[in-house]
Amino acid sequence: MSRKKNKSPIKPGRIRRRKPDPRQEEGPSRNETPEAPKTGEDLPDIIEALTGTTGPAGLFGDGEDMTGPEPSDIPQELPVLAVRDIVVFNYMILPLFVGRDKSVQAVDAALSGDRYILILTQKDESVEDPTPDDLYMTGTVGMIMRMLKMPDGRLKVLVQGLARAKVKRFTANDPYHIAELEPLIEPEVGRLTSEQEALIRSSREQSERILSLRGISSQDIMSVLNNVSEPGRLADLIASNLRMKVGAAQKILECHDPLERLEMVNGQLLKEVEVASMQSKIQAMAKEGMDKAQRDFYLREQLKAIKRELGDDADENEEMEELKKGLRKSGMPKEVMKEATKQLRRLESMHAESSEATVIRTYLDWMIELPWKKLSRDRLDIKQAEKILNDDHYDLEKVKERILEYLSVRKLNSKMKGPILCFVGPPGVGKTSLGRSIARSLGRKFHRMSLGGMRDEAEIRGHRRTYIGAMPGRIIQAIKQCGTRNPVVMLDEIDKLGSDFRGDPSSALLEVLDPEQNFSFTDYYLNVPFDLSKVMFICTANMLDSIPGPLRDRMEVIRIPGYTEQEKTAITRRYIIPRQVRENGLKDGEISISDRLVAKVVREYTREAGLRNVEREVGTLCRKMARKKAEGESGPFKVTAKNLYTLLGPPRFLDDEKETELPPGVAVGLAWTPVGGELLHIEVTTMPGKGKLTLTGKLGDVMKESAQAALSIARARADEYGIDPAFSEKQDIHVHVPAGATPKDGPSAGVTLVTALISALTDTPVSPDLAMTGEISLRGRVLPVGGIKEKILAAVSRGMKKVLIPAQNKKDLSEIPDELRKRITIKTIEKVDEVWPLARKK
Repeated sequence: MSRKKNKSPIKPGRIRRRKPDPRQEEGPSRNETPEAPKTGEDLPDIIEALTGTTGPAGLFGDGEDMTGPEPSDIPQELPVLAVRDIVVFNYMILPLFVGRDKSVQAVDAALSGDRYILILTQKDESVEDPTPDDLYMTGTVGMIMRMLKMPDGRLKVLVQGLARAKVKRFTANDPYHIAELEPLIEPEVGRLTSEQEALIRSSREQSERILSLRGISSQDIMSVLNNVSEPGRLADLIASNLRMKVGAAQKILECHDPLERLEMVNGQLLKEVEVASMQSKIQAMAKEGMDKAQRDFYLREQLKAIKRELGDDADENEEMEELKKGLRKSGMPKEVMKEATKQLRRLESMHAESSEATVIRTYLDWMIELPWKKLSRDRLDIKQAEKILNDDHYDLEKVKERILEYLSVRKLNSKMKGPILCFVGPPGVGKTSLGRSIARSLGRKFHRMSLGGMRDEAEIRGHRRTYIGAMPGRIIQAIKQCGTRNPVVMLDEIDKLGSDFRGDPSSALLEVLDPEQNFSFTDYYLNVPFDLSKVMFICTANMLDSIPGPLRDRMEVIRIPGYTEQEKTAITRRYIIPRQVRENGLKDGEISISDRLVAKVVREYTREAGLRNVEREVGTLCRKMARKKAEGESGPFKVTAKNLYTLLGPPRFLDDEKETELPPGVAVGLAWTPVGGELLHIEVTTMPGKGKLTLTGKLGDVMKESAQAALSIARARADEYGIDPAFSEKQDIHVHVPAGATPKDGPSAGVTLVTALISALTDTPVSPDLAMTGEISLRGRVLPVGGIKEKILAAVSRGMKKVLIPAQNKKDLSEIPDELRKRITIKTIEKVDEVWPLARKK
């Protein structure tokens, strides 16, 4: 047999021990993967032939000195090296990259001993820290021949398979796996029968056929195969270089009988012959296509030369080629590519300086730059996403839970559509910043789009290209800026959309925010469908009333109510103070303020559902301290109860603003506003007259009707409340709600109107510590209302001790924090008759 001289320092099939170079550096890596040795004269041609690659995965001897160690020479316990994507067979020599801590320590343990190591394959290659259950129990005892420490910190070891072995049990798992093993002694094959000889010949013939299909000279290679006469060794030689899945290779390794193992290898060879035949056919077809492409290329080159001789601008040709190249690489769908190609042909036939050519060139630039296929890879680590959300925002458990639910479903179903969320709440509660945190937790790009005051439908759908200066809509612009097809797009202030003669943007958003339609959203400028189904749209609004019903129906509404005093204090301590310290040029620890004083700032200097005024006040404190530092004073600067009023001025809101006594005819109601809950004083006075009812305070129609209903209830139940039944004939009634310049309306003032009316007619004052909310019916039922949490927050912040709410709103009390419910007594009422006994002053 003719063989090229082996120039490798390690002779194939033999074990040559060499100590590692102590000068090389150590460092961890992430995985253990096989690396193909470089092609050269020192590698047998058979490896390249059977793998079809220029870098073989294994290295075998030529039949010379290929005996393994005696079973008695192999220790009963060996360190375990877990590998993935490969199964090591006997006599196989291959390099491995080692980087995991346990694997590195296993290699070190083997090198410090007799260099034996047990190589086991992982069942699941994605497991980073495999346990014994993650490993196959049959593997190969290997010898570490050389070790090299790479510049990037990984170890590169050269191992040779020596003998198959089966794990009895794992004796240790830390700091690395150690296994008690049993070497598998291969039974000797006696005189071969004719059937067995046929099997060996078939294996050789199938190997030769694979070589011929791949166009590789097989004379020297077949000489090597013909020299190996033992069935088991021949099976190992061929199996280690076949393209097989790990499971199939592991079954061959676990097969103990040499002839049965060769039968399994022969079956794999038959499959490989089929694949190689089909591959050869495909390559022949591809070659025909390449010949045609070459012919077209030569013709195009000649056409370019003719154009150059005619004096055509070379830059224009280069620009056309760049456009064609960009279209090919853009990943457009077939129907979109058809439209783009059509426009490109039109451009080629136009004069470069024409105005229409400029329009088409700009259009093609937009088409090329859009991310038709590019997707950001979602961060599907639920725990990490939860940590990011908790780090960025305090509380808001419902929102965080919804995002984590989306991530969980996305992890299980990669084809799910993006959700359409709508955060509704007062200003300053963190709706916009929450969108940024969601994008960061998902690992996606973020784009914020303000819709406040938008009146033109073209802002959403884009302008048609017939207009001068036409541009795509802001949705497509956002996709282009993000450079990915699945960003997080925040549609801010969606409740403030307008409409006029130019169209209705809210109607245009119906397609954008509908998961059943937005997979083929058509922008007027592009005039081709674009898939928005992977985009996560997050809308924000202060109130839902101004959002059209069909648009509201397409969104999943998540309400973000105002914060309690304790929540504001915690958020101020955790987020606002550190941010303001940095923004005002101070360092951590240079300003000191206790939690008690933070709560005092929140209580006495702000009265809102959000945190914007809190941030302004904290910013004022930081600026005062920054000035002291700039003037030469040294910190830390401490805010105390004595200097707080000097720094911020007198308190803007005091708890004693609540009236200690209410005159007859005055009751305190609770109202909901876009900026949180408010207390509403309703005043009723009587005077001699003929039963006329006067309503003042810029009341809306709903409140006017509630006042009429309250008067009817008082007249119908005058005897029950001790009211003169003839009062409607002798007295005029005037109902007034202070702050007359502020419009007031809504279905939650009925209970308060009835209470104030009864108080005036009976000349009995109402308890000053009581606030109430609820609508009434003429039958005396108390009907449910909305905004319970905001209203109770307002009652607590104004020092109220008791609140009356409709019984049907009892379910909303689950949203009230326990620490807030401890500070106020909440009573539920079903009928109007229950209100007056609770409301009148004892």
